[in-house]
Amino acid sequence: MIALQLLLRDKQFLAWGETTEPARAGRKSRQAARPHPFSVPAETIRTTVAESISSFQAPEETAAVWLPSTAGRPIASLPLIAEPPDPDAVIEMSPWAVPVLVLEAASALELLEACVDRDTLQPGVLIGPTLKYWVTAAQYAAGLVAREQFLPGLETVGTQTRACWRPVVGGPERPRFQRLAAAMPAACRATATDSAGGASPTAALNDFLELAVDGLVRSSRMTTTVRKTFASVHDQWLYALHAPDGAMQVSPAEAGELRRALDDWQRPIVVADAASYRLCFRLEEPPDATPVEATTKGTWTVRYLLQAFDDPSLLVSLDEAWFPHKAVARSVPLPSREFLFAALGQAAKLCPEVETSLNTAAPTEFTTDAGGAHRFLSETAYVLEQAGFGVLLPAWWARTGTKNRLAVTAAAKTAKKFSASNGVMSLDEVIKFDWKVAIGDTELSLAELEALARLKSPLVNVRGRWVQVNADEIRTALDFWTKNPQTTGTVRDLLKMSLGAETGPGGLAVRGVKTTGGLKVFLDQLRGTTTFAELTPPRDFHGTLRPYQVRGYSWLSFLRRVGLGACLADDMGLGKSVQTLAAIQQAREDGETRPVLLVCPTSVVGHWRKEAERFTPTLSVLIHHGQKRTKGEKTLAAQVKQFGLVVSSFSLLHRDAAALQAIPWAGVILDEAQNIKNPDAKTSQAARALKADFRVALTGTPVENHVGDLWSIGQYLNPGFLGSRESFRRNFLVPIQMHRDEDATRRLKDLTGPFLLRRLKTDKSIIADLPDKFEANVFCTLTKEQATLYQAVVRELDKSLKDEDGIRRKGLILGALSKLKQVCNHPAQFLGDNSAIPDRSGKLARLTEMIDEVLQVGDRALIFTQFTEMGDIIRKHLQETFGKEVLFLHGGVPQKNRERMVARFQDTTAADAPRVFLISLKAGGTGVTLTAANHVFHFDRWWNPAVENQATDRAFRIGQTRNVQVHKFVCVGTLEEKIDEMIERKKEVAGRVVGTGEGWLTEMSNTELKDLLALRADAVEE
Repeated sequence: MIALQLLLRDKQFLAWGETTEPARAGRKSRQAARPHPFSVPAETIRTTVAESISSFQAPEETAAVWLPSTAGRPIASLPLIAEPPDPDAVIEMSPWAVPVLVLEAASALELLEACVDRDTLQPGVLIGPTLKYWVTAAQYAAGLVAREQFLPGLETVGTQTRACWRPVVGGPERPRFQRLAAAMPAACRATATDSAGGASPTAALNDFLELAVDGLVRSSRMTTTVRKTFASVHDQWLYALHAPDGAMQVSPAEAGELRRALDDWQRPIVVADAASYRLCFRLEEPPDATPVEATTKGTWTVRYLLQAFDDPSLLVSLDEAWFPHKAVARSVPLPSREFLFAALGQAAKLCPEVETSLNTAAPTEFTTDAGGAHRFLSETAYVLEQAGFGVLLPAWWARTGTKNRLAVTAAAKTAKKFSASNGVMSLDEVIKFDWKVAIGDTELSLAELEALARLKSPLVNVRGRWVQVNADEIRTALDFWTKNPQTTGTVRDLLKMSLGAETGPGGLAVRGVKTTGGLKVFLDQLRGTTTFAELTPPRDFHGTLRPYQVRGYSWLSFLRRVGLGACLADDMGLGKSVQTLAAIQQAREDGETRPVLLVCPTSVVGHWRKEAERFTPTLSVLIHHGQKRTKGEKTLAAQVKQFGLVVSSFSLLHRDAAALQAIPWAGVILDEAQNIKNPDAKTSQAARALKADFRVALTGTPVENHVGDLWSIGQYLNPGFLGSRESFRRNFLVPIQMHRDEDATRRLKDLTGPFLLRRLKTDKSIIADLPDKFEANVFCTLTKEQATLYQAVVRELDKSLKDEDGIRRKGLILGALSKLKQVCNHPAQFLGDNSAIPDRSGKLARLTEMIDEVLQVGDRALIFTQFTEMGDIIRKHLQETFGKEVLFLHGGVPQKNRERMVARFQDTTAADAPRVFLISLKAGGTGVTLTAANHVFHFDRWWNPAVENQATDRAFRIGQTRNVQVHKFVCVGTLEEKIDEMIERKKEVAGRVVGTGEGWLTEMSNTELKDLLALRADAVEE
């Protein structure tokens, strides 16, 4: 495992890495830096980085890096690389020699882009703290460029002069810059020749931003034209700003003259950046509200103020600033007149009215009419804000300028009795719309609309409230009203309009939809303002649904009846599969005869079969999976008619696309729907092409944290409802993820809320329904490699048992059982050859998926295994996959370390506390309290309920404040499933039957053993 690091030294990026395996022994020396014992060879770094950078030239060298050290060894940056030192250890800064790659700025930025929102660059390559910090700094630099907070400049390095682009981080940007600098890890700048000081965080961050901003701006404006002659130094400078390297061929005198000219040009910005205030503009409406007929009259005022950076509520009139001798004493001194002239001069370039006001000796405001006020609101205010000025607008003006725009309201009626509860409704049912025109929440009369049209003013006062109007919209509304204020549409149109996803006639915004009767009930139920009827469990459903599961199953059934897609995103362990099966069973009992297609990861195909057998035994299930599956279009279509549920995998969704898409399914359900988060992936395209009356997406991950995934899932569920991909990106993705736009977040929540149900284990309405401890089997399949090894072990045992009896026979059986357990765990454990880990074990694949969910929702987990070797494999795989520390307690851990590991896991306040604790059943099955965990995974089975319960009780005991979920892994079609079934049947006498471990299995006859160990065909994944 490697932790990749990135340092900044004299505007050079140095990439280096730490590893868990010592590269060389460190020689003690007081004069020079010793070789870092855990550093990665430069060639390894080059190979690692090359997978994320298209092409690059990076010389190698050795750099001295000052790092915290103890006992003559450097302290690792991450606990995944090496155990942290003891709390009482003496720590000092020491220089260490490390091999580095010297990256150009463009290559470094490309690497940083590849690391965004990730903990690992690739399996086994962790993103170190320094690299992670520079990722954040690069995002900050990109924000500066997006806001155009940069200026052209000139720099001289040695004898070389070059044109460059520099960030502007003064004024309102300064606090953000300072916070980012304060968060810089010391190791980001820990390169120095003879001391541990290095550059200051402020200087290092400034150097980085200059490199990053120059690279980002230059790459977007790069010229391909090669020029060698120029009319002037200024002409050469302009060309160099767009050239790849920015180099200029000028004399020192010419460079000095150009630099002085640039300094004079940038002087106003320098002065403004140094001030404690910024210039602010406040728009004030006319003092007296006027009737509609006279709205073009009245004077609007834009007043000039000073706004303090550290206290935006502190506003000072420019009257005080121009004449400070008349001003009251302030804790923050007022800026100079030079600042006032400089700031107003900058604003004058953006606002002509400000420029006109400069004709007075001490300008404090300008006045305008309604048209000018509208220009200021809709255009100038935004430009001034982007330039760094403060802008204060009237409260009635929404930030987007649309809150009080002209819109329409509709009264919807249907000719037939409409009901969503008895299955007689259809989204395609025709309804009538009776339209009215409104501004904000106020409906307008025809006379008022005609008066607005005559005024031809963008700002009008309607019934005492200022609003924005558009001449084209008024004409559209008038034309529509006079011709035909009634139209027809469908319930689907009504639904989109009521949730804000569709415009009204003429493209006018829809402000509201009024409904009555069944239509109103339907919309209220969708919005959640009225509860829908909770159904009783299906007649042939075996089991008990908890109250929240009844609500979920009823919600799925409600949306199924109205033909809308549903995303059930409950927390892991709340029973999404049970609720889904109940909804499918209810559809069958409602008269549906066509099959439902359920697509899931390969690792849970067997799980769905087992769950259906348990909860809906009358629901016939076809597993469309494996080499022997039916593949032809006609033959598959004929086969599925005999079943109520067809279970297949994402891997086959594209491969068998033609056959699956030719079938008219009653419904399509995607389990782990995040598998279609990339809308361009072939699997996602295949899912959207399936024909079905209803669609369901199941996911346990918090979809609100992955806005970018929502469009693809939404397009599968309800095609077109979230708009085009580009409009979704423009209206939601960019505003929410880049600008934390609360309005966009609210609109998206309103739009998706009716089709998205997510309950958390911590919800008050859920906690009361949950048992203190919930146990469930997790059914997994074997890979082909595992199946081959499994059958080889069974054949070998069958051959050996023919001539053996007594103790020798028992030994052979116990040995074979251990081998089969190892095969079910992972081929690498059985073979003991330290071979590759990924994609070879169905059980490990499923564990990885579930741990991913645990980490995403902030839960903590214990994982129990009987085998120390398997524990090593699991730990290595999880750490390399997620880049998170996994603790491992086994018999070889000293008592002191054991206590420390427990304390770290139990510390729920530490941000970096490990959230996954792997435990060898023998070492940690008793005597350890780990109540911070609310998930317990039994990766392999002891086949002794008492032993497993003791292990589970590490989390489920006094002090536990949350519900505990216990997940027991079972490979279907193997001895694991068959023994589990035997134990379940005999639980009341389990202590007597299996209390001695696995010895009872040795008493079986050869025939019984052969039946027990035989591998079923459904055990193997595709």
